[in-house]
Parts: sequence; structure tokens; C-alpha cells
Amino acid sequence: MKIILTGAGGFLGWHTRVRLQALTQHQVDVVDRSNWDRLAEVLSDADAVIHMAGVNRAGSDDEVRNGNINLAHELADGLRESGATPRIIFANSIQAGNGTPYGDGKERAAKILSDFAKETRVRFVDVLLPNLFGEHGRPKYNSFVATFVQAVVEGEIPEISDREVELLHVQGAAASLIEALTSTSSVLRPQGTMTTVKGVFDTLSSQRATYATGDVPPIADDLELDLFNTLRAALFPTHYPIGLTSNEDARGKLVETVRTHSSQGQTFVSTTIPGATRGDHFHLRKVERFVVLSGRAAISLRRLFTDEVITFEVDGSKPVIVDMPTMWLHNITNIGDTEVLTQFWSNELFNPEWPDTYWEKVHLQVDA
Repeated sequence: MKIILTGAGGFLGWHTRVRLQALTQHQVDVVDRSNWDRLAEVLSDADAVIHMAGVNRAGSDDEVRNGNINLAHELADGLRESGATPRIIFANSIQAGNGTPYGDGKERAAKILSDFAKETRVRFVDVLLPNLFGEHGRPKYNSFVATFVQAVVEGEIPEISDREVELLHVQGAAASLIEALTSTSSVLRPQGTMTTVKGVFDTLSSQRATYATGDVPPIADDLELDLFNTLRAALFPTHYPIGLTSNEDARGKLVETVRTHSSQGQTFVSTTIPGATRGDHFHLRKVERFVVLSGRAAISLRRLFTDEVITFEVDGSKPVIVDMPTMWLHNITNIGDTEVLTQFWSNELFNPEWPDTYWEKVHLQVDA
């Protein structure tokens, strides 16, 4: 199936693209500001289009309202010009029709696309999303969670107006959009987790304080795991590597590499011969820790769909923590002339039926 993603360069777009790559074999083409003027051309042979391009905030209410309306018109016009009849999936909001500029714009955009679908006899699926949060959200734009994460990282206390709120991790939203590719329903409404605004800030603050020394904070449920992964993404790479204390006496030395606060997990070790590389994969949810205990190694990471590779050179004589952020490709290479001994830890037991491991090389191949 060929799927077109509009707004692929945005927060939800990037996460949807990640999930499609990890869990499907679909051909995915992206549309964003760089090629929006070629919309009809890109749509010409599409089997489905997931419309995520939108305006959350702008300089005026009219820009927010009309921005969402105009993008829907332009998509419908592009489909007419291309002659394509793909399934149309709209990343809508539970705020649609609530009387705000954003809600009015989303409601009107859904009507435009629904009317076009009826006109052309294609399926339209309206996906109503609650408040989204997750890794790499933009503070003061995508979510109050992203704003809180920035404040916690910078040691600030924001002004908080407490209320109940339904939160859905952005990968959950992406899962619903992918479900809509085959759903027989015309409306999908994924459920988030009910919490409070202040509760989110308190959780992030506690996690940051515990994690400052490398200790892993309590991860009691999916919301706490998703908040921790969101926080870790904001801390990367400047927070790493995290130094460890070596306790030495006449017998040798002892280093505590993993201290978890009421969290399960799995620890394992590996040896790597000189010049060899392990890894070259990414995870959607798993927290994974590398600690080199002997030898010299390079730990390299690259965020999906980007080119920049970040590398930490580490030495087992001075053990440090490098935790892998979710949705970043990573590997470890022995760069010394002796065997490397590495301890790995993840927050969950390995499940062969759901390994949460997706293969792709960190270092992009450069054509000669």
C-alpha cells in the first residue's frame, strides 16, 4: 500500500512515520512545507492519505482557524487534480466544534474532507485525538507536557492552572491513524489516560530529580513510562554520559551501574571483539542502558529520518551511563585493541513475541 503523509515534518507526522517504518511494509511518501506545491503529483497513485498537516498556534485566531480549513481545501483540490481516489484519514481532535478557533478550524476541515469523500465515493475516517504528548514535542506549541519538560530540564517552575486532562502518547495516536487504514468504521476515538496538569508536572519533577544521578525513577504504568521517555529525549545528548562512582579497595572495585526505584528490568552482558559492532536498531518504548566495563568503545546514535550521528567514546576504566532515547538508532563499536565488556539493562523483560527492536544502520551509507 502506498501511503501519503501530510504534515510529515511535524510532531505527529514524525511519530506516525516512525511507527509505519517499524511495524509495516507500506510505501510511505511524505508531504510537508518543502513539497506542498507538488501535492497533486505526490497524490497521483496513493492508496491512502493520512492528513496531519495543521495549525495549532499562530499570530491570530483567524490564522489558526483558516489555516486548518485552507489545508483541507488544498488537499481536496490536490486530490481532484491528481484524479486519485485514496482512503482519506484525518487527524482530527476531540476539541473539534468546541467554539475555539482551533476547534472550529478542525471541525470545518473534517467537513470539507468528508464532503469530498462522499462526492468521490472514497472512504473517509475521522480520527478524534485527545491531548497528545511525547518525545521531541515543541514547548509552548505541541503540548503543555513539552512545556513542562523544558521547565523541569532548565530547573524552572511554570505557572500551573490545575485541571483534569486526558493524555495520549503520540505513538498511541499514530497507532490509531494506522488502524484507520483498514478500519470499517468512519470514526475512531482512541482513549488516553486521565490525569491532572499538576500531576504531570509533579511526576516529571520527581523523575528528573531521581534521574540526575542515573537512578531510574519508578515506572508504575504506561503514563509514567511515556513521561520518562519524553523527559529522556529532552535531556539527550547534553545529559550524557552520566558518571558513575567506583568504590575501590584492596580486593578491586565495585560500580553500581543500575539503581531502579521500584522498576522491573533485565540485565545482561556481552563481549565485543576489536572492530566489531553490535546494535544498529531502535526501540519504540524500551528504556535501554549501556555501561562499558572494560575496553574502549564508541556508542553512536542517530534520530530516525535525520543524518546527524552523535557519538560518545567511552572507556571501561571510567564507567559511565549512556541511555538510549526511544526512536533513535544506536550501536556500540569496539574501537580498542582488547575485548570490550558491556553491561546492558532494559526496563522490561525480553519478550520474543514483542521484542520492540527494529533494525536499521546508524551510519548512513554514502555513495561513492
